[in-house]
Amino acid sequence: MKFLIVLTYYRPHISGLTIYAELLAKALVKRGHQVTVLTSRHEKNLPLQEMVEGVRIVRAPVLLKISKGVIMPTFGLLATQLIKEHDIVNIHLPQFDSAVISAVAKLQKKPSIITYHCDLIMPPGFIPWLANQSVLMMNHIAGLLTDRLITYTQDYADHSPFLSKFKKKVHIISPPVDLPEVTSEEVSEFKNKTNPKNNHPVIGMAVRFATEKGVEVVIDALPQVLEKFPHAQLQFAGPYKNIRGEEQYAERLMPRIRAFEKSGNWRFLGPLSHKEMALFYQNIDVVVLPSLNATEAFGLVQIESMISGAPSIASALPGVRQPVLRHGMGKVVPIGDSNALAAELIDIFSDPQAYQKDRYLIEKTYLPDTIAQAYENLYADLI
Repeated sequence: MKFLIVLTYYRPHISGLTIYAELLAKALVKRGHQVTVLTSRHEKNLPLQEMVEGVRIVRAPVLLKISKGVIMPTFGLLATQLIKEHDIVNIHLPQFDSAVISAVAKLQKKPSIITYHCDLIMPPGFIPWLANQSVLMMNHIAGLLTDRLITYTQDYADHSPFLSKFKKKVHIISPPVDLPEVTSEEVSEFKNKTNPKNNHPVIGMAVRFATEKGVEVVIDALPQVLEKFPHAQLQFAGPYKNIRGEEQYAERLMPRIRAFEKSGNWRFLGPLSHKEMALFYQNIDVVVLPSLNATEAFGLVQIESMISGAPSIASALPGVRQPVLRHGMGKVVPIGDSNALAAELIDIFSDPQAYQKDRYLIEKTYLPDTIAQAYENLYADLI
C-alpha cells in the first residue's frame, strides 16, 4: 500500500509526536509499503524533498510562524497532489491543516485515519488564543470527516474533550518505541562525558523546556531530595534554549537552575540523538515526567526509560499515568505536587530493586513492527 503521513513538524524537530511518526513511517517501509511524509519546512536549511531510510519526505515552505504554528500557502496544493498518489492518508493531530487534508481525502474517496496525540493548549495572549480556537475548529471538522481516530490509551480517550465527541470512531493503539543497542563501553564513555564527577543518584528529565512539562515541580522537589541524597543530579535531555513561546518561562526559572548547576546538582545535556538517548537512559536511576496538562498524552520517554532499566515517576494525568499503572515500574504523583515527587524520588532511591520489572515484556508491547501491523489491520478494514 501507499501511505501518506501528514503532520506539521517532522524530524529533525524533536517531540514525542515527530518521533512517533518517524518510527511508524520506517516500520511501514520495512513491512514493504511506500511511505510519504508531508510536513512543513520549519527550518530554511531543510530540503524541500529528500529520502531518509526509505521514507520520502516532502516539505511545504513556511511563509509565517504564529506561536507554535506555521502558515504554508502551498500546503493544500501539495496535499491534493499527494493524496491522489496514495491509497490511504494518516493525519497527525493537533494540526491546523487537518480539516483541509481530511476534506481533500474525502473528495478523492481516499480513506483517512487521524492519530490524535494530545489536546492543544496554547500559551497566554490574544494571538495564541486565536490560533488555538482555529486549530480546535479545524480538528473538529477533520474528526467529522475522517474514517477512524487512533489514540494511545482509553484513559486519555475518556478524558479528552476532542475524542469524547467521536467515541464510535476511536481505536486504541499503543505508540511505537525503539532504542538502538549500545555497548557497555559506550555507556561508560557517555557517563564520563555527562557525569564526570560521578554524581549519584541521577534523575533524568527528557522533554522540551516548556511550561506544560512542569520543570518548576522538579525544581521545587530537589531541595528535599538533596537533604537525603546531597550528590543527586538532575540531567535535562532536550532543547532548553530559545524555545519558541517559552522565553518568559525560562527566564523565570533559570536563576534557580543556575544555582543547582553551580552546586553540581543540575546538568543540561541539550538535544540528544536517538543513540545518545539510549545511552542517557542507561546512566540515570529514574526518569521524571511531572507534566501539568493534557498536552501530554502518554510520555514515550517513560517506556524508553523502563526498557532501559530506569523506573518512571509521572503525574496523574490521564494517559500519562498509564505506563506506570500498566507496568508497575515507578510511581504516579498528583499533578503539580512537588512534595509528593520528592517523597517518591527518595523512596525509589532508597529501594531501587523494588521497581525493577521484566523489560522484555514491556518492550514487546511497543515494538514499531507490532504498531505498524496494528495500523495495517485498521487500514485493511477501510480499503
